[in-house]
Amino acid sequence: MPKFIIAYHGGAKPATQEEGMAHMQKWKSWIAGLGDDVINPGTPLGKSKTISADGVKDAQNGMNGYMIVKADDLEAAIKIAKSDPFLQMKNASVEVAQIVEMG
Repeated sequence: MPKFIIAYHGGAKPATQEEGMAHMQKWKSWIAGLGDDVINPGTPLGKSKTISADGVKDAQNGMNGYMIVKADDLEAAIKIAKSDPFLQMKNASVEVAQIVEMG
């Protein structure tokens, strides 16, 4: 079954500790509901930089985390991503891409 990365962008931090705990509980329940389709339930990332031939600069809307899931196809992976509680946060978005196995 194909694997997909769901990359997290943005998302305002919870205003209170209670709000953060409530969001974390929603996320844990969501992950549990996905069952065996979850390969990596989530990996937070620190600040990122964009490197090019022109130099190094702060990333525009850098990726702040990712998870990896199994799904039948891109549409199924998008359905999983759309149900992610992360999207309930202000200024949050996710990006979905199939992981292409090399050789």
